[in-house]
Amino acid sequence: MPVPPRTQYAKSGRAHIAYQVVGEGPPDLVLVHGWISHLELLWEQPAAARCLRRLASFSRLILFDKRGTGLSDPVPVDQLPTLEQRMDDVRAVMDAVGSEQAALMGTSEGGPMNLLFAATYPKRTAALILVASYARLSAASDYPWGTPTEVSDKLLDRMDKEWGTGVTLGAVAPSHRDDPQMREWWARYQRQAASPGAAVALLRMAYDSDVRSALSAIRTPTLILHRSKDRMMPVGHGRYLAQHIQGAKFVELPGQDHLFFVGGADAMLDEIQEFLTGTREPGEPERILATVLFVDIVSSTERAAQLGDQRWHELLEGYYELARRELTRFRGREIDTAGDGFFAAFDGPARAVRCAEAITTGVRALGIEVRAGLHTGECEVIGEKVGGIAVHIGARVAALARPGEVLVSSTVKDLVAGSGLVFEEHGVHILKGVPGEWRLYAVTQAA
Repeated sequence: MPVPPRTQYAKSGRAHIAYQVVGEGPPDLVLVHGWISHLELLWEQPAAARCLRRLASFSRLILFDKRGTGLSDPVPVDQLPTLEQRMDDVRAVMDAVGSEQAALMGTSEGGPMNLLFAATYPKRTAALILVASYARLSAASDYPWGTPTEVSDKLLDRMDKEWGTGVTLGAVAPSHRDDPQMREWWARYQRQAASPGAAVALLRMAYDSDVRSALSAIRTPTLILHRSKDRMMPVGHGRYLAQHIQGAKFVELPGQDHLFFVGGADAMLDEIQEFLTGTREPGEPERILATVLFVDIVSSTERAAQLGDQRWHELLEGYYELARRELTRFRGREIDTAGDGFFAAFDGPARAVRCAEAITTGVRALGIEVRAGLHTGECEVIGEKVGGIAVHIGARVAALARPGEVLVSSTVKDLVAGSGLVFEEHGVHILKGVPGEWRLYAVTQAA
């Protein structure tokens, strides 16, 4: 058996992220595994090792285990990585290996994070490859390809009881369901890649996430590969991605296996090699996915009249100083100020919500109340600023917030699943100048 590449560690915040590099490239190719992974055990499976070596033959292949799985730092089950943290981990690994820009290949549950990464960090994403993946996993009235709740609940319950025995092999690799060696490896892979609690929590988080709102912001060259009879991930998921990502190439392949390295892997690898080796340098992106935050002082006109010009100016200075301090803490970027209004943008929605909560709480010591609103969407880059309909939506959401309240769009709520943030319904609203009805949520816990 060939010796697997050396496992190294990159630091992402306080977490150690295990990674490997094999091959020379160019290009750089970051493989983002779905759901669970274990770098060293993956090389022990002959079909998997063969696929990895093939990928490394035409790229510098960069592999990693997300925090809480495999060889990366374990974390409590209630602190498993959100999509936002996983993007941080990818950037940390790329930085550690000196990769300024890479193609990202996401398999299954690894796809949604790749979609967000490509929309949020287009300059660092040379190309996007999605294999048997999706933008939303759960069924909805406008998304019939997803998994119904009753089906996902049964699967989660079964995994909780049977984890580490090779459960789900018949669904992810039906062509190998009667192969005792594959079943033994899959069972051992499960046990060492994640604990039962982590496996269930990660999949539940996947069912709660929805990144469809990011698709229109993607301008990166994109290849979507999906097997026509994939039993774990119906092909409708792949077709939906192809229909909603501008310029995406969709290739539907024969077969029913979900794991990318079994069931006719050569045809898939041929498509990936042709796509990567023929890709031109992407143009400068004009749009990005961002979370916008608007904050303004409640009853500012009345307070200004009560205090007088000098004291009101001093109060504003204190307010802006506090807001900018929290903005730095949560890695936001100040876009504009107008009167008592504060407009900022973030590359992660959970940090944006926590920043809004920190500002809302902090200004009470100054004797004022603020309201805040957030929305995540495609923003047009205008020099150092951002604009577009997403910005208008964020402003309209903020205008509907009550004193001391942080109000978010449903898009923000969907993207922070698993972050620990808690919301309550704020009803369905018509936002002035914005088509359709919008369901809003108030933040009730930001711990």
